[in-house]
Amino acid sequence: MSIVVTGATGNLGRLVIDGLLSARIPAERIAAVVRDAEKAADIAARGVELRVADYSAPGTLGAAFAAGDRVLLISGSEIGQRVTQHQAVIDAATNAGVAVLAYTSVLGGPDADFDLAAEHKVTERAILGSGLPSVLLRNGWYHENYTESLAPVLEHGSVVASAGEGRVASASRADYAAAAVAVLTGEGHEGKTYELSGDMAWSFAEYAAELTRQSGKSITYTNVPAEQRFTMLTGAGLPEPLAAMLVDVDAAVERGLLAGTTGDLARLIGRPTTPLADAIAAALRN
Repeated sequence: MSIVVTGATGNLGRLVIDGLLSARIPAERIAAVVRDAEKAADIAARGVELRVADYSAPGTLGAAFAAGDRVLLISGSEIGQRVTQHQAVIDAATNAGVAVLAYTSVLGGPDADFDLAAEHKVTERAILGSGLPSVLLRNGWYHENYTESLAPVLEHGSVVASAGEGRVASASRADYAAAAVAVLTGEGHEGKTYELSGDMAWSFAEYAAELTRQSGKSITYTNVPAEQRFTMLTGAGLPEPLAAMLVDVDAAVERGLLAGTTGDLARLIGRPTTPLADAIAAALRN
């Protein structure tokens, strides 16, 4: 029996692998499902088993899981294809008889009415309908969604969004990885749904103020209409579907859908979640 992490070469997957090893799970008990073994050479070098499979190629998934495995299904990144991809993983896990399937979903689950949540909601229903013992990890926003793209903010002195005075209860990617590790290594999580988010919700004005404090540059928050935000994003080279998705997320923020602070994340990881200020400091150092 292994602890299996799908999407293991992604940012979250790598942190989960790191967390499992740090938790003293023997490397031979960890399996990383990857599409490209070469990109996972560093993971294999740590003694972790590689299982090569592709969400989009169901025939490759048969050997990805074994009876009794604890599996983390990290949601795919190919928006528009994820329902089919996730169903293929669910089917393979069901056929293998895995012990538990944990899935990284979206904060709010059925109540999340923004476009990015749609495929997560379908996947949740498929998991629950499969009969597999499961855990739903409804992840909120990552600090890194904002702090990994600071260069234009610092250059122009402005955080631009169409989120009004909405607030975001984000946490670090490492926090969400630690929650997954806690579920994969712990007991009594089957059948549970966790609404995961940061301990504190912040506004974009507060985000701009913290950037000002740490960078020494004057950063303001500029709230713009959704149509203008879309034009700005496409003008910067983003594909229209991606720009539309980001604008839709801003609207969800304004409606308060990403502001929930349930405390589930801190309870799972056994410590407070990482403050936004720490993520900003890390980003400014890089």
